[in-house]
Amino acid sequence: MTEHREPFLYVVVCASGIAGGVGELITAAQAEGWKVGVIATPQGLGFIGQEAIEAQTGYPIRSAWRTPGAPRPLPPADAIAVAPATFNTINKWAAGISDTLALGILCEAYGLGIPTAVQPYVNSAQAAHPAYDESLARLRAMGVLIGDYVPRTPTADTYRWTHVLDLLRPVAQSIAERE
Repeated sequence: MTEHREPFLYVVVCASGIAGGVGELITAAQAEGWKVGVIATPQGLGFIGQEAIEAQTGYPIRSAWRTPGAPRPLPPADAIAVAPATFNTINKWAAGISDTLALGILCEAYGLGIPTAVQPYVNSAQAAHPAYDESLARLRAMGVLIGDYVPRTPTADTYRWTHVLDLLRPVAQSIAERE
């Protein structure tokens, strides 16, 4: 008999003007029974309240590689949510570029079979670039769950932080059934 444990969710946060709202996603994930650790892109770190998020999750925010032999500050991920996911991160991830800790984790998630959901946050001009649709198609082919975000325009801006949890809910249920 195994001991029940809460599933662990990595939340990858990218550099975006809305990134400071990630606490909404963390709160919702915790309410659904997830333990949460945050991985920020190096530029994304400047868009979030580090102390508040660390207090909310109980874990340090990771944004850089750890040195060999250093302890792992987060448990292994049962699932990953990328929100907000920027044009840069989506395209680099789909291309297999692993030049930051966040991208390294995302690239490895595929090979490790870690369920991953992404809620993009791009403007309509970026979304018009052919690389964006190609990247989303590649991520879908890799099994990444893509959120329903409609690229923003200068006059309309909506973002559903918790949509990634809707996409990952079956993962959490599966983990609970195994316990």
